[in-house]
Amino acid sequence: MIKKSLIGLGVLLVLFPTMAFAADEGPSAVTLDMGLNALWILVAAILVLLMQGGFILLETGSTRMKNAGHVAGKTIFTVGLASLIYWAVGYGFAFGGDAGAGLNKFIGIGDFLFNPSILAGEGDSYPSTIFFVFQLAFAAVSLSIAWGGFAERAKLSVYLIFTIVFTAVIYPIIAHWIWGGGWLAEDGSQDYAGSTVVHLTGAMAAFAATILLKPRIGKFNKDGSANEILGHNQVFTSLSVLLLWVGWFGFNAGSAVSVGEGFFGYVAFTTQLGAAGGAVAAMLISWLVKGKADIPTMLNGALAGLVAITASCAFVEPWAAVVIGLIAGVLVFLVAQFFEKVRVDDPISALSVHGAAGIWGTLANGFFATPKLVEQVGIGKAGLFYGGGGGQLWVQFESVVVCGAFAFAASFIVLWVVKKIVGLRVSEEQEIIGLDLSEHGNYGYPEAMKKAGHTTTSV
Repeated sequence: MIKKSLIGLGVLLVLFPTMAFAADEGPSAVTLDMGLNALWILVAAILVLLMQGGFILLETGSTRMKNAGHVAGKTIFTVGLASLIYWAVGYGFAFGGDAGAGLNKFIGIGDFLFNPSILAGEGDSYPSTIFFVFQLAFAAVSLSIAWGGFAERAKLSVYLIFTIVFTAVIYPIIAHWIWGGGWLAEDGSQDYAGSTVVHLTGAMAAFAATILLKPRIGKFNKDGSANEILGHNQVFTSLSVLLLWVGWFGFNAGSAVSVGEGFFGYVAFTTQLGAAGGAVAAMLISWLVKGKADIPTMLNGALAGLVAITASCAFVEPWAAVVIGLIAGVLVFLVAQFFEKVRVDDPISALSVHGAAGIWGTLANGFFATPKLVEQVGIGKAGLFYGGGGGQLWVQFESVVVCGAFAFAASFIVLWVVKKIVGLRVSEEQEIIGLDLSEHGNYGYPEAMKKAGHTTTSV
């Protein structure tokens, strides 16, 4: 009898978890989806934020040793400052929705000093906290692109001032127009992950800075010919491209902001094809024109392919992703050559990689967007090559012109005012000895610079 009772008790203990779960059905499918979405968006945000490591290595490797510490340090500083400014006002201008019906087409109002609910609310697909971090990472990338036009000659104070204005106003307004329900979104502008919003905006700010700061000492001769100022470390630049390439999967695939049926995997797939096309095309054209396979051009080609596919990664077929990347790789080489001829000093190739490729990538949507994918994830129409007519191409062109012009004009005005009040450029002596020493009091490579006969005392 006792033995039978013990056996019965054992059976009950074994069955108890099953009985308990039968009574409590556990998390609902909606809760589970929300958790998976939140996890994926946060991972994507981390990948995008880690792209700053790529930008540090890209700018450092593409410039001279005497500015290496400055490049690394100012990137960390500006990302930190941008985070505070975007939290205080930038996010509210980009995604705040409390403006009047007419005003909301042009700017968001609300969510300043962003103080969200700790958990997601009923009906939400993910917590707003995670969406904020994701969008902040995008704003920081656009800002880092802008720094290409400041490289090796701008005062540290200029980085501080421009970070505040760019992150508070310039970038958020453009983001609102396309991603925040603004007037370009109403027109049907399709920029899935930011060829215009992030890349063209940053490039136009870099263009304004390049014009006002003027070329680096020794870049151009009196007859207009250009001297090649080599970056000090091609291993850094190569590693930077790999880091940015990996981070781009957070950039593009993360923009799906859901796990859903796995569509973010398709976005990652087309992203890889676009990057590959850009790298191969740039290498081939540099080899053909120069007689040598130029490494910086090849690296810029990969980045240009990534920039170009960013607008259309969710809207195009695989073959079109390859074509978009191939054209971007050729374009980045030709545009870089053009800017040298017109005496524009672009040390990090921000204008050709992020500007020209950003324009092409945005326009490419108007050619290659498929009806099926537009219906699934878009807000506009199919592209010209799929029977959609020229309507979508016009909207994409409109986005490029308006956003590019606004970013350039706003950045130029801000920097012009700063130039008149406090100045933009370090002195000739400071530029020659390097920004590491003149702005920070020490070199990023103190031992190497000491062997070259430089001192590490402040100037």
